[in-house]
Amino acid sequence: VQLQASGGGLVQAGGSLRLSCAVSEHTFSRYTMAWFRQAPGKEREFVAVIRSGGITYYSDSVRGRFTISRDNAKSTVYLQMNSLKPEDTAVYYCAADGGVILSSLRNAQAYDYWGQGTLVTVSS
Repeated sequence: VQLQASGGGLVQAGGSLRLSCAVSEHTFSRYTMAWFRQAPGKEREFVAVIRSGGITYYSDSVRGRFTISRDNAKSTVYLQMNSLKPEDTAVYYCAADGGVILSSLRNAQAYDYWGQGTLVTVSS
C-alpha cells in the first residue's frame, strides 16, 4: 500500500488549503484513513480520521476548522483546512490501516501505512 500526499504550501493566517492523499490500494474503501502532523521539535500528533463507513473524529485543536473526507472511487482522502493559524504549521502525514480499533484511532502506532508528508506553513 502506497500513500502519496500533496497540497501543502505557504498560506497566510486565516487562509485555507486542501490536502490530498492518493492511495494505491484497490480495497481503499475498507481502510481507516487519518491525518497526523508534526511541527518542528514536537511529536507527531493526531489531526483527523475517517473510518470506512464515513464516521469522522477530530482533535480538539482543529475541530470546526478542518474537514476530513474520502472519495472511494478515487482512492483518495482529503483534509480541507480553513481558518488556518500559525500553530497549524507542520508536516502533515496521511496514514492508513485496515483494522484500527476505536480506542486506537488517534494513536499513530496503530497505522501500518504512511505517506511521505507535505509541509504546511501558515504565516502570521
